[in-house]
Amino acid sequence: MSKIYSFTTPLETDIVDAFCALQKGFTDQFVYYRKDTSPRLMGLGRCVALSSIEENDYTLCGLAEVSPVFFSFNRFDASNPAPPDELFESFPRLHFMLPEIVLIENESGSFLQVNSLGPVYPGRVQRFCKQALAAAPRTRRTIRYTREPDSREAWQDAMEQALGAIETGRVKKVVLSRRQKVVAESPFSSKDLLVNLIDGPARGTVLMYRYADVFFCACTPELLVRKSGQQIESMCLAGSAPVGNSVDERLALGEELLADEKNREEHEYVVSFIREVLLRNCYDVSVPETPTLLELPTIQHLYTPCTAELLEGTTLWEIATQLHPTPAVAGTPVGEARMVLRQIEPYNRGFYAGACGYVDGNGDGEFSVALRSGVFDGEIGWLYAGCGVVAQSDAQAEYDEVALKLQTILSAFDGERS
Repeated sequence: MSKIYSFTTPLETDIVDAFCALQKGFTDQFVYYRKDTSPRLMGLGRCVALSSIEENDYTLCGLAEVSPVFFSFNRFDASNPAPPDELFESFPRLHFMLPEIVLIENESGSFLQVNSLGPVYPGRVQRFCKQALAAAPRTRRTIRYTREPDSREAWQDAMEQALGAIETGRVKKVVLSRRQKVVAESPFSSKDLLVNLIDGPARGTVLMYRYADVFFCACTPELLVRKSGQQIESMCLAGSAPVGNSVDERLALGEELLADEKNREEHEYVVSFIREVLLRNCYDVSVPETPTLLELPTIQHLYTPCTAELLEGTTLWEIATQLHPTPAVAGTPVGEARMVLRQIEPYNRGFYAGACGYVDGNGDGEFSVALRSGVFDGEIGWLYAGCGVVAQSDAQAEYDEVALKLQTILSAFDGERS
C-alpha cells in the first residue's frame, strides 16, 4: 500500500494558462478537460503508478481538502498480439497514474494540488503557485502538414471482410477504423495541439497523455461512464450523418438520421449492451426508448443518455471495464467483433477507442472513449477514426463518414478557428 500526501491550495488563474507555464519541466503530462463544463483536470509529472487505487492511503493537506486525482489511459484491445505503431509502443502499460502536480477546475473554483510519497514541503507548493500566477495568456499556433492518404482499395477489402463476417452470422456489427499518417512542415509540441483543441471549434472532452517525447491526444464526444457518489451516467452514441452546409440542411439530415433503419439498428445494439451492463450493476436504471441527436461541428449522431444508481461495493473501474469496449467502438457481439477486428485491421489501435479518464481518491470520476484521436512525436503522427458497419452499410458512404470524423483531430493543427 502506498502512503500519499496531497497538498491542495486555491489558484486564482486560468488552469490552461498555468499548465502551459508549468509544463516545460515535466515529460509526463495528463489532461482530462471537458469543454462543456467542469471538472477539468491537468496533471504534470508522475508521483506514483498503481495497478489499483484501492491500494493507497492518503493524507490531505493545504487550504483546500481535495482528494488526489489518478489519471488512467487504457488501450482498446490490450491483449491484441499485433504490434502497435512505434509511437504507441513507447507508452508504458500502467492503469492509474498520480501526477506530481494536478491543476483542478471544478464547481468550487480552481486549485493546484501537489502529490508526494512524503510530506509536502510548503515552499514547493508556493513555488509552483508563483509560476502559475505569473503565466502569460496562452497563444495558438497553426501547424502546416501533409497527409499520406490511406488506401481506398484496402478499405474496400476491409469492408468486404466485415460484411462477410456479418453475412455468415459471426457478428451483427463490426466497427472498422481508418488510420492516416500526418507529417508536419515544422516541429510542433503537445502544448500546440492541446491549446488548439481546447480553444478551437472541436466539441467534447479533450484528452492528452504525454510520455517523454511522444503524446496521444483526442477530442471525443463519447462518455463511457461518470460516477459521483452512487450516481452513474453513461451514453449510447452510434449512428451518424453529415451536418450539411446550412441550418435547414442540418435539420433535414438530422430528421433523416432519426428515421434511418440502418442507423437505428446500429444504435440499438449499443443501447441494449449498455442497458444490460447497468442492470447487472445498478438500480433505478433509466434508458430512454428513443434517441435524440448530438450535433457536432462536422457530424451529428444518434444519442441516448443513460443514468442509474450503482450498487454498493461496485467501483467505477469495475463498471468501466464491463462497459468497455461497447458495440459503438467494437461491434456486436463485442468479444467476437474484437476478434474480427484483429483479423481485418493491419494495425493495433493502441489508445484509439480506449477508455481514458480519471478516478479521485473517493472513487469518483469518469472515463471517455478516446475517439477522434492521434498519436504524435512532434514531427509526424497517426490519425484515427472509425465507423460502424452493419449488413446495409455502403463502403463509400462509410469511408466518407470517417473523413468527417478525422476533421476533429485535424483541427488540432489549426490555430485560427474558434
